[in-house]
Amino acid sequence: MRVALLNTGTELLLGDVQDAHLAFIAREILSLGLRIEERRTVGDTEAIRQTLAELLPRCEILFVTGGLGPTSDDITREMVANLLGLELRQSSELLASLRQRLRVRGIKWTPGIARQADVHAGAEVLPNQNGSAPGLYLRANINPQIQSPHLFLLPGPPRELQPMFRAFVMPILRSTVPDSALIERRLYKIANKGESLVEEEIGDRVLAIPGIELGYCARPGEVDVRIVGKAKAIEQADAIIRSTLGPSIFSAADESLEEVIVKLLAQRNQTLAVAESCTGGLLADRITNVPGASAVFLAGYVCYANQAKIGMLDVDPQLIEKHGAVSEQVACALAEHARACAKSDYALATTGVAGPSGGSPEKPVGSVYVALAGSGETIVKKLFFPTDRETFKQITTQAALELLRRKLVAHT
Repeated sequence: MRVALLNTGTELLLGDVQDAHLAFIAREILSLGLRIEERRTVGDTEAIRQTLAELLPRCEILFVTGGLGPTSDDITREMVANLLGLELRQSSELLASLRQRLRVRGIKWTPGIARQADVHAGAEVLPNQNGSAPGLYLRANINPQIQSPHLFLLPGPPRELQPMFRAFVMPILRSTVPDSALIERRLYKIANKGESLVEEEIGDRVLAIPGIELGYCARPGEVDVRIVGKAKAIEQADAIIRSTLGPSIFSAADESLEEVIVKLLAQRNQTLAVAESCTGGLLADRITNVPGASAVFLAGYVCYANQAKIGMLDVDPQLIEKHGAVSEQVACALAEHARACAKSDYALATTGVAGPSGGSPEKPVGSVYVALAGSGETIVKKLFFPTDRETFKQITTQAALELLRRKLVAHT
């Protein structure tokens, strides 16, 4: 089935808002064997009408986002009605719900708000449990005289669209799409290994499986491996990937490395502290972005200056003078002292040269030491990430988290 997505909103074209809908909808519908073949983005202008006129006869399923609100630039509902020759009728039930919603929130009623209660003749209302504008589903060829696809009109804000999509759109799609189209998608997330190396290890063998689709997505310090296909082909590919990359796979779900770390620590009832120099608090930031981190994360020490390393964590100044702040010895001291101060089970530490200046022939820009202190011997790794400062920090924190993950998994 040909599927298209039309995003409306001048704010998208101005760059004021980033589109989150393509990635979300594409992931949700893939399990049904559906893929978005075309995506358009237009402003809140006559371009909506023109684009709808082009897409309606060419699609079997069309998702339209935005333009369902109460203001003058919310014109999607009216343009669809005009193109399909459908009357808009005000729903007394929706109108009453809108009045109640605003009354509870103490928001003044304005005449434009009532537009959100207008429903196309024959359309199904998709309740909005997180906003005021409901979504609408218009079945294929809802007006027998005009060819049209299964049409879903959805609100623009992701916090409204996503719950609505899962609760109401997906059941409609499941009843519409034939079972023969069903496919599976699996994802494997790998830290600290290059995309080309991953492909070299598994690519030829996985692609030799009939009916399998293999893809990669690289980002700083991480590679996603994606396979798509029918169940039998997926199982064959999964066996190859897991047997080859097993220890490197930190997740087979859509979760970050820090989420995995928090989960592993929570399962073991263990705790973590961090001491950061070159990463400037990013390691603590990533961990504390995870819900439930408070159960496992005790403290973060950002010891950027040498004096802070000495004052906050009692690192021996002679150690810094002899070996330098960027050294195995200082990284080890930072991790061990952070663990002792926080009384945590584990502590991670980072110290390096982020650049673009500050390097030396012995320690060029990109040099970094990552240390992990635990109940046994402290582990220190010397790494080299010659890149821009932001990417350097991201890759370094990724390396630190992966070092801890490997330690936790090894003790399972």
